[in-house]
Amino acid sequence: MLMSTDPRVALSVLISCLEEHLAAVASKRGAEDAALSSAFLAVADAFEEYEDALYEAYEEFLPLSVVDEDDDDEGYNDQAVGPGGSRE
Repeated sequence: MLMSTDPRVALSVLISCLEEHLAAVASKRGAEDAALSSAFLAVADAFEEYEDALYEAYEEFLPLSVVDEDDDDEGYNDQAVGPGGSRE
């Protein structure tokens, strides 16, 4: 049986990942900096974990989405999010 993640814990992890990403950006050593790439992926993963936890606990979504790099060729796909976080 899977245990749900507390949204507050998931939010704390997301904030920490965002802070680590900022530090990686500020100390970037070129376009192919592995630390920056790692921090970028950690933010994306933490964001998805937070959104999942938020939905499991409150059936709400965030008004943001993580764009998959593979989707870049397909153009921008605007998925509207209505009041209360419901996706339209």
